[in-house]
Amino acid sequence: MMREMNNPFKELKTFLILWSTQSLSQLGSAMTNFALTIWLYEETGSALQTALLSVCSYAPYVLMSIFAGALSDRWDKKKTLLCCDTFAACCTVAVLLLMKTGTLRPVHLYALNAVNGLMNTVQQPAGDVAMTLITLKAQYQRTSGLRSFSNSLVTILHPVLAASFYAVWGMEGVIGIDLATFAIAFLSLLFLVHIPALEEETAPKEPLWRSMKGGLLYLRENGLVLWLILFLAGVNFVASAFDAVLPPYVLSNKNGSEAVLGLVTSCAGIAALAGSLLVTVLPAPRNRIRVICLTMLISLGTENFILAFARTPAWWCLAQIAGWLPVPLMNANLDVILRSTIPPKIQGRIYSCRNTLQFFTIPLGTFAGGFLVDKVCEPWMARRDPGGRWARMFGTGLGSGAALVMFLLGVLGVAVCLVFGRILRKYDFAEAVAERG
Repeated sequence: MMREMNNPFKELKTFLILWSTQSLSQLGSAMTNFALTIWLYEETGSALQTALLSVCSYAPYVLMSIFAGALSDRWDKKKTLLCCDTFAACCTVAVLLLMKTGTLRPVHLYALNAVNGLMNTVQQPAGDVAMTLITLKAQYQRTSGLRSFSNSLVTILHPVLAASFYAVWGMEGVIGIDLATFAIAFLSLLFLVHIPALEEETAPKEPLWRSMKGGLLYLRENGLVLWLILFLAGVNFVASAFDAVLPPYVLSNKNGSEAVLGLVTSCAGIAALAGSLLVTVLPAPRNRIRVICLTMLISLGTENFILAFARTPAWWCLAQIAGWLPVPLMNANLDVILRSTIPPKIQGRIYSCRNTLQFFTIPLGTFAGGFLVDKVCEPWMARRDPGGRWARMFGTGLGSGAALVMFLLGVLGVAVCLVFGRILRKYDFAEAVAERG
């Protein structure tokens, strides 16, 4: 009996090493990004300029993903991950050097984020395929839950740890922790992790354009995967706009501060952590597609509306919990559908096509969120009667325009879920798996 209980952990040994060390490195990077976001907002006071950090990171990611996936299928996954991690570490060192010489400017962060985004373009599909190659199919839902768990833990810890290290050692201390976690992940991957090679990596190489075309043709012929990707593109637009609005919403509010922003962000991670733990113990649902649609409807339909009308940190935290608790359930079911229906030998190019289609809305949403706050809703709310209906709904002064944007995002999010839920209703996951064979 004890031997049977230990088997799953033996099967997951390689996955656990790669997952835990890469998650640690992710925590270090998130700490640096959080500290730099606060630094940039304090330097500029602009939601739009702060949002441009994410725009610069995602723009090359979206534009180049379709090429990177075809290349990722050809390249050794371990070497690809090692090279991309090294480039990311070099960008972090560049930030440190610029800061120590007193020459760090917003334009430097934009450029370095663009380089990081380019590296993520290749790293992300390689990492997804690597996780598939080192995991048995029977463990897909469990490993998806563990990945959601680590992402949630990073969301909880990085603002608190970043603020603590920043207060004691400054930005140099935060970056030092980031580089230390990189070293642990790099050495573990180099010496302790074996990633099996795919036939695609050793077979004669087909032309790059044909590999890219093959990924697009697969999506055209597999409606379930394509419509799920387009649905998540709509969700990502709303979510990325929300991410751009949240910092100015909290920081400009009379009840907000950097500490409150960190607390609200941590609550999102706590909720996602709880959802991730649920994923690891819940049985497989009868209808994974329905779970994806319903969880996103709950997430986008509660968080934005609560924040639009709430005025205190307690309600902001509650909104984050309501919005993030269902997300791991969606992620796990989406991950199982993709990994079960797409053959591993072409997963890299399919994932990259997915990245282009699913994530191109992130820089658009991020820009739209910052633009709506700075240029549209804040000026519009400033002209409203302080005793009128709009002021009673969304408040007065700085932050009221951001609250109005939250309301608009709530309406848009519900509409996206209802429209795509109706489209996806006709697809059957079991049939899609059977077609793969």
